[in-house]
Amino acid sequence: MAIKKNGLIPSSAPEELKNVLKAVASEWGDKIKDMEEFLVIPLKGAMTNEVFQINWPTIHDDLHQKVLVRIYGEGVELFFNRDDEIRTFECMSKHGQGPRLLGRFPDGRIEEFIHARTLSAADLRDPEISVLIAAKLREFHNLDMPGPKDVLLWKRLRTWLGHAKKFCSPKDVKDFCLNVLGDEINVLEKELAKDHQEIGFCHNDLQYGNIMMDEETRAITLIDYEYASYNPVAYDLANHFCEMAANYHTETPHLLDYIIYPDMEERWRFICAYLRSSGNEPSDAEVEQLLIDAEKYTLANHLFWGLWGIISGHVNKIDFDYLEYARQRFQQYWLSKPLLLGS
Repeated sequence: MAIKKNGLIPSSAPEELKNVLKAVASEWGDKIKDMEEFLVIPLKGAMTNEVFQINWPTIHDDLHQKVLVRIYGEGVELFFNRDDEIRTFECMSKHGQGPRLLGRFPDGRIEEFIHARTLSAADLRDPEISVLIAAKLREFHNLDMPGPKDVLLWKRLRTWLGHAKKFCSPKDVKDFCLNVLGDEINVLEKELAKDHQEIGFCHNDLQYGNIMMDEETRAITLIDYEYASYNPVAYDLANHFCEMAANYHTETPHLLDYIIYPDMEERWRFICAYLRSSGNEPSDAEVEQLLIDAEKYTLANHLFWGLWGIISGHVNKIDFDYLEYARQRFQQYWLSKPLLLGS
């Protein structure tokens, strides 16, 4: 897909994309005479797809329309079914949970541009914003989505492990300890999958770039549901906590800093806000149990994104050091496991 830089839609862009953009503009009452009226602005931080803001002048030349164009990353069919993801996207829109789907073309889609600010890594640590995120995540988990409500985590881990082994050389299989990860996944499922745990519709990728906030109303919107599925809500909390060690807008976006992983007080505060948002004051025992569960699920989360990193490193052309990212996630798994599960 030839949309790379600030500027105009290039002549090499697929005709399907041009036609869908013109159709969207026409539906909104704007007459586009040629493609040079579309202005392209790349948006940074995406690691599965390429994302662009597209602007064009309205019939009132002093105003501009905006849409978001998402170009699907290579090899994403190894991670999720695109048709299922589109159905989730459309269902989320009907629930009022995210942007509207405006059009589709073979390599991507056009979405409503949300007039809100994408959060930064620092925003996740702001106590006031964190409370808002926690409440929104609780609302997300309570969504009643169509289809089976089965936990997908363990099946997905085993599937991704199979893909990772196929891509890796014997040396990489050994270096990443892939031959023992099947047993590790079995141990985690046995240790973590408990009857008392709540299952909800989980985002599974709640990094700061997938959270937007309206500066006036302070309303939070969660976006990008490609990895969303039913899972233990403790796993989704674990994922969010792990993402606090990341900053994808530096010169080394793949590097993680676990020194800044949220401490007990910060995680306790988030989980309190999460449970309290349902309208009832949680007991200390409830908060503590969910905190313990979430901390153990960080282990599954390290394996999840470690395997994702290996596969992405072999199929995705986005400028990101996926394999080094994977090494860090696996390293954190082996460091944390004795502390969280014992020997």
